[in-house]
Amino acid sequence: MFLVALSAPPQTRADPGERAFQRCSGCHSLRPGDADAIAPSLHGVIGRRAGAVEGFAYSDAMRAAGRRRLVWDAATLERFLVDPEGVVPGTSMPNQGGPPVERAALIDWLRRR
Repeated sequence: MFLVALSAPPQTRADPGERAFQRCSGCHSLRPGDADAIAPSLHGVIGRRAGAVEGFAYSDAMRAAGRRRLVWDAATLERFLVDPEGVVPGTSMPNQGGPPVERAALIDWLRRR
């Protein structure tokens, strides 16, 4: 006699960083070079100079930050998410703080994009 075990397929749990990105996705996309979103694409953001996505209409504040050679690394993104105005005075980015563990997961997830 053969028994067949039926089970539901394993549920995949979204990466914590991907879940955190949901808050960002209302304005940002992950499509490379996407200039049609409200905010610039976050594809390849880690290591990118501020205000550097070709074709995106950045604020004067973000363009100035890029001219000052602000580069998005984990530490800079962490500070920016907590206090956007403190990192880029005059930015139009709203405060997106969230819990530290969520910010860390988001930044790690973006590093892989």
